Parts: sequence; C-alpha cells; structure tokens
Amino acid sequence: MSMGTTALGRTIRLYLVDGTATGVITAEVMNWTGKAIVSPRAKLPDLVRRSETERSGIYLLIGEDPSQPTKPKVYVGESDNVAKRLIQHNKDEQKEFWERVVLVISKDENLTKGHIRYLEGRLIQAIAAAGRATLINGTNPDYAYLPEPDIADMGFFLEQIRLVLPVLGFDITRPRPTVPPDNAAAKQAPLVTFTMSVKGVQARATEVDGTFVVLAGSTARADGKAAWNSYKGQRDRLIAESKLLPTTDPEFLTFAEDISFASPSAAAAIVLDRNSNGRIEWRVEGSRQTYADWQDAQIARAEAEAKQ
Repeated sequence: MSMGTTALGRTIRLYLVDGTATGVITAEVMNWTGKAIVSPRAKLPDLVRRSETERSGIYLLIGEDPSQPTKPKVYVGESDNVAKRLIQHNKDEQKEFWERVVLVISKDENLTKGHIRYLEGRLIQAIAAAGRATLINGTNPDYAYLPEPDIADMGFFLEQIRLVLPVLGFDITRPRPTVPPDNAAAKQAPLVTFTMSVKGVQARATEVDGTFVVLAGSTARADGKAAWNSYKGQRDRLIAESKLLPTTDPEFLTFAEDISFASPSAAAAIVLDRNSNGRIEWRVEGSRQTYADWQDAQIARAEAEAKQ
C-alpha cells in the first residue's frame, strides 16, 4: 500500500451516558485536561445531577434560528457553577430558543474565573469569524488579563474545544474555507477547478476542506424557475447579505466573494436559480468530465493504490 503525506489522526472518546445517542454524551481527547458534555434541554435534570457540572466552565446554548434555517442560534456563557447557571437559563424567557447545551469543564478543576472568561471571549470571536451561526451574545468580552503561560495553555484548551464541537454535531467554529493563491497551492496537491456554462452563466468552483466553493466573480442567473424550493432560502440570504450582487446585465448576478456550499448540487442550485444536480452540471475545467465522473475516477485510483 502506498503511503502519502497525511495529517496526524486524533482520538476522541465519546461516552453515551444512558446508552443512547439522544441523551447526555461526554467527549474527551487524549492529553486534554478538559471534558465536553452535550445534552438535549429535555435531559437537563439528568445533566445537572452530574457532579462535574457544578464546576467552573463555559457553555453554549444552541437552537434553531427560524429566520435562518441553515444557521443555528448560539449563546456563549461562563459560570463558576455551570449547573446553577443552566437552571437559571431554563427559566429565562429571553433565551427560550435553546434545544441543546454543550458545556466544557476541567477534569482537574484548575480552570479559574480568568481562564473561563478568556475562553468565553475567544469562543465568541471564533464563532463570529466562522459565520456559521447566529450569535445572540449582547457583548463580546475582551478578557486578556492572563499571564503569558496561561494564555498559551488556554490556546491549547481552545483548540481541543474546536476539535470536539464538530464531532458532537456543532460545526459553528470551523473557519470558512479559503482558496489558496496559486503559489501556495503549488506546494500542496493542486486544486481541481470546476466550471459551469449553462444559460449564459459563467461560474468556477473548487473543493476545499470537504466543502464546495464557488469562486468570487462567478455569475448566477438573476431569474430562474419560479417554482423551486431547494436552497431558495439560502440564495435569498446571499442576495440580502450582498454576497450575490447585480451586474450591468439584469439577467445575471455575480458572487462578491468565495462562497462555500455543502455540496455541488447546492452550489448549482444557487447559480442556476433552480433545482439542479450539481454532480452532472459541474465539469472539470477544460474538459467534458462531470464532477461525478471525476469523483469516480478518484475513488478508482484510491482503490488501485490501496492494492499496491
């Protein structure tokens, strides 16, 4: 079997407290003194019975955002006694939105008030920068009054939180994918560019970190099919956020920046303003090979390499 350069693996230990995936779950990482616990709001009585929830820690209240179905609504907080604070939030009508909670505490109980305030501020910054959730925190605490060694320790602590959150189903701190400049891409595996030339649009895209990214300057139809529902809400938000802008030609819009999508079909639907199978619509630049055929070829190559 051929060996290529790959990122180092990590082990995350998940424990289903009541034996189900819908109950309280704990998550731990090797060599991390922290511990994450996720729970549905309905299981709050089970959660607060756990002695470690009475420690200092940070927590995230997470629920749906009706105005933006593709983005969750999130509140980040900290407390010297997380269980007590969660009980207060459960009675707070101003925070009725949350359906699940993630709390992070230290197994060695060494998180001080300064530590958790620092982590709270950094988490808020990370979520805001990622743009994958609607933050409802009124302010962003800028708490940097920690000794330099403590800041380094909390930087590592935060890295583990950001590693664990997506595993628990919360993709809210993952940075937006960025397309590297040509000189940077040359030092890595070259990115494959996909194009679409349908109904007059001229769009280019690539895949970065498992997401499909339509490149800035690509065009999209301004007025496609009247009757379609897949991704229409997402397209409307891109227009409202000025990420899809009018052009001098009233039939087309343009992407003001690189925009990532969950799949080639989602990207194609936004570009063509109609339901679309992006696996067929997108083609490798300079050829007639569809995305689906290109991916099949990658799988076949991987199978062949595995047998060597």
